[in-house]
Amino acid sequence: MPTKIALKSDSVTPFGGIFYAMEQFSRLGLGPLINKSLGLRSAFVGYQYSEIISSLFWIYFCGGDCIEDIGRHLGRHIELQPNTKIPSPDTILRGIKELSEDNTTHCSAAGLSYAFNNCEPLSNLLLELLLQTKQLGEGLYDLDFDHLFIPTEKYDAVYSYKKERGYFPGVATIGGMIVGLENRDANTNVRFHQADTLKSIFRRLAERGVYIDRCRMDCGSFSEEIIRMTHCYCNRFYIRAPRYQSLYEQMKQITDWKKVEINFETYEVASIPFTSFLEEENYRLVIQREKRTNGENDLFEGQYTYRCIVTNDRDSSEMDVIVFYNGRGGSEKIFDMMNNDFGWSHLPCSFLKENTVFLLLTAMAKNFYMYLVEKVSHVFEDIKPQNRIKRFVFRFITVPAKWVKTGRQWVLNFYSEKPYDLLWKT
Repeated sequence: MPTKIALKSDSVTPFGGIFYAMEQFSRLGLGPLINKSLGLRSAFVGYQYSEIISSLFWIYFCGGDCIEDIGRHLGRHIELQPNTKIPSPDTILRGIKELSEDNTTHCSAAGLSYAFNNCEPLSNLLLELLLQTKQLGEGLYDLDFDHLFIPTEKYDAVYSYKKERGYFPGVATIGGMIVGLENRDANTNVRFHQADTLKSIFRRLAERGVYIDRCRMDCGSFSEEIIRMTHCYCNRFYIRAPRYQSLYEQMKQITDWKKVEINFETYEVASIPFTSFLEEENYRLVIQREKRTNGENDLFEGQYTYRCIVTNDRDSSEMDVIVFYNGRGGSEKIFDMMNNDFGWSHLPCSFLKENTVFLLLTAMAKNFYMYLVEKVSHVFEDIKPQNRIKRFVFRFITVPAKWVKTGRQWVLNFYSEKPYDLLWKT
C-alpha cells in the first residue's frame, strides 16, 4: 500500500529551542543595551540595531551558515514568537554597512600603506554585552592574543604570504570569549602596530575594571616594543621567542638541564636571563628541548628541537611556565569554531570595514552562545559547555514547538520528553 500524505498548515516549528535563546536575550536586557550603545536608527526605519544583531545570532543558533538563510528558511519560524518581526537579509546587510567605520591607514618605513579597522563602537559593545551577561566582571583574568588569516576574494582583500588574498585580524580572548578584535590587510606584518592594537584592547578592558594577570602570545608578538607595552598592562607575560643564531649560542652554553614530564612526554628544561634587547628588565628565557628522533641534525639546533618562552615570571618553575603557555592552544579551537560555526570563512561584504563589523557581531554571537550553552547544560545532561554549535542545534534547538493563545496568554507547547519546562523555571 502506498504511503498516504496529509499536508497541515498548523504553525509548528522544528526550531522550538530558539525561543529559549530569544527569552534569555530579552530577560538580560541585551536589546536595550545594544540600542543605547549604538543609538537608534532613523524613526522612518523599521528595524533597530538590536533586532538586526539578534537576528544574526538566531541564524547561527538555528544551524544556518549565511545571512540569506534568515529569508529562505528561518525567518518564518522565528517570527512565530508573538510580537516578533525579523528583518530581511538585505536589511541586515544594510545595518552592517551603517555600523562600519572608515579604516585607519598606517605607513611603514618603506612607504607602504596598510589598512586597519577595529570599529570602536562595536569593540566597546562587545565588552558591554559580556559584562551584562556577567561572563566578565571586575577582577584579574588571563588573556590570549593571536592573529588569524581569513582567506577571501573580497574587493579590497590583498595578497598575503600564504599565497592567497584575505584579511589578517588580531584576536584577544579570555576563557574562550572574544574580548577584542582588530582587522587588517593580509599583507601586514603581524608585529606592525601590534603594540597599538594591544594597548587599545588592554585600555578598553581596564576602563571596565577587567585587568590582565597573565598574557600569552606566540612569536608574532616577539619584539621590544610589544614586550615593553605588554609588561605595562599585564602582571605576567609569556611570549614565544623565534629562532635566531645568537639565542642558540646561549643555549649551547647551558649545562644544568632538568628532566620533566609534560603530557606523558619527557623533555629537558632550563632557564637563563634574557638579555637580547631588554637587559635592564632582567627578564627570563625558559627553554624546552627534545631530542630529534629521525637522526637528522638541524643546522642551528643540532640534535635537539628547542622551544623558548620569554617571560617576566621569575617564580614559577620551568615546567609550570611551559604547561601554562601550552594552554594557548585553545585559541586554535576558537578560530576553528568561528570559521566553521559563525561564518568567518564566508564573509558577506565586499570591504574590510564592513567585514570587520561582521567579525565583531559574530564574536558577540559566539560569546552569547557560550552563556546559553552553559545554562542549558545544567538542565540537559547530553549538552556540555564545550559542545560545538552543531551538536547544540541537534540536541536542543531542533524540537517541535507551537505557540498557542489560551485566553489572553500565549503558551509555548514543546512536543518532547526533554525538560524544556525546567529551563524557564531556572
